[in-house]
Amino acid sequence: MHACSTTDLMPRELAYRESDGLQVSLLWWKADNSLSVSVVDSLAAEVFDVPVAGNDALDVFDHPYAYAACADPR
Repeated sequence: MHACSTTDLMPRELAYRESDGLQVSLLWWKADNSLSVSVVDSLAAEVFDVPVAGNDALDVFDHPYAYAACADPR
């Protein structure tokens, strides 16, 4: 059995952008080999995560609000 290390539980940031109070991160989770896009919008007081299929990753990163219906609020 393989024990998870602390680094397995933390995401790796693959891409990041910030503009006008909007922070968007594309994250890879080693523990389950999944991707997500994390959005922090300080102007709208919104924070959410969007689970991402690999082939949609950059599109979700570029247009997270188009995928917000699939988002997990934090």
